[in-house]
Amino acid sequence: MGARDEAPGGAVAGEERTELKRAIGPKLLLLFIVGDILGTGVYALTGQVAAEVGGAAWAPFLVAFAIAMVTAFSYLELVTKYPKAAGAALYTHRAFGIHFVTFLVAFTVMSSGLTSASTASRAFAANLVEGVGGDPDRAGLVLAIAVGFMLLVAAVNLRGVGESVRVNVVLTCVELSGLLLVLLVGVYAATGGKADFSRAVLFDTSGEKNVFLAVTAATSLAFFAMVGFEDAVNMAEETKDPVRTFPRIMITGISITGVIYVLVAVVAVALVPVGELGEGDTPLTKVVSVGAPGVPIAAIMPFIAMFAVANSALINMLMASRLIYGMARQDVLPPVLGRVHRGRGTPMVAIGFTTVVALGLITLVTTSEGSAVAALGGTTALLLLGVFTVVNIAVLVLRRDPIDRAHFRTPTPLPVLGAAVCFFFTLPVTGRDPVQYVIAGWLLAIGVVLWVLTWFANRAVRAKRTYLREPEDLSGGGAVN
Repeated sequence: MGARDEAPGGAVAGEERTELKRAIGPKLLLLFIVGDILGTGVYALTGQVAAEVGGAAWAPFLVAFAIAMVTAFSYLELVTKYPKAAGAALYTHRAFGIHFVTFLVAFTVMSSGLTSASTASRAFAANLVEGVGGDPDRAGLVLAIAVGFMLLVAAVNLRGVGESVRVNVVLTCVELSGLLLVLLVGVYAATGGKADFSRAVLFDTSGEKNVFLAVTAATSLAFFAMVGFEDAVNMAEETKDPVRTFPRIMITGISITGVIYVLVAVVAVALVPVGELGEGDTPLTKVVSVGAPGVPIAAIMPFIAMFAVANSALINMLMASRLIYGMARQDVLPPVLGRVHRGRGTPMVAIGFTTVVALGLITLVTTSEGSAVAALGGTTALLLLGVFTVVNIAVLVLRRDPIDRAHFRTPTPLPVLGAAVCFFFTLPVTGRDPVQYVIAGWLLAIGVVLWVLTWFANRAVRAKRTYLREPEDLSGGGAVN
């Protein structure tokens, strides 16, 4: 990329100018990325991943880490080339220029936020019941708490939330403390002879699946734990020297979380038999309870998990409602979705719409067989893998759009590999639960119907085109797990 000179005011010569203050340094950016990745996925789905592959639960997390890393290289080229907050929707629009395709990508990102928040709500409810000594197998109680929690998130969203990277630092420390507690319990149990690490090399597939199919099916779930890194693109305009900072910090952040996830998976299967680990939605609470029985600190694990997933739910519902609001303001969704509360200045109709859809996901998916958390988390991964496929292709297409400013350039084979692998993991041949396609299909069908209704209204009533006037103004990042 070559050397760069300092310009007046601390900016880097050749760096794109912005009205925002570049106040985020490497340490804050690293904590932001790590905090976005940590969350519901590892706290709620470790047991489900183990149920697919047996003791080698670390393998799917390792594969998911590799996919995320390859895709991150594509995001690094695009975010340093186009440092705007619209993310995947903007990259898609610049690459292909088809407004409906851009809309579909934006709506898919929004939908992934809803499925992620719904996953978090279910996990929050299960951990709350576990924490107060109730029976987490009481489906009706867990459902009622999950619905109540989502309504609380909607109320907070309506009131208005001022987001801050420094607040994210506190949340990240809490989330990280829970995972470090699991690892410390693993060390404690190992010294007392209570851990059986030989389980971590055993593949025990379920049903008629072979090892390959079991790993791919488990990876489809484990990938949910790795999403969130792409949300960092929203910080590009506020990061100091993003061309130099983003590549090394994003790679470092993904690597840190990947290592933690693999270690947590190893400890989990070493302490709790796979059959028990895969039951319910509080696997790490079981790990701490088994590894350190009678130790008071084990009692706080469900509440740490609650805090982690609650943060994920709020951030995702904020993103989803603002993205719906942004699309409505650009007349590609019904204008009513763009109405704002006069007193609070919050997008009240968009918040109501996204809350209703999320409540539908929480309620209806609960009635299906298997784990609702796994179904919703897997759907989040499915939706984002589709988006990542498009982003990896967009990198190659946008090579035809050179800019006269230094930016990161990923080796060409990586986006090619990323597009192929991400697309592969969206296919049924991976052993993905069919219910995930049903959920994703219904969500995208809602988006298409709303687009068509808006197109008809624009054409028949307003005599205007239906298109995204300013894709750069679409707010919202990817789903935070």
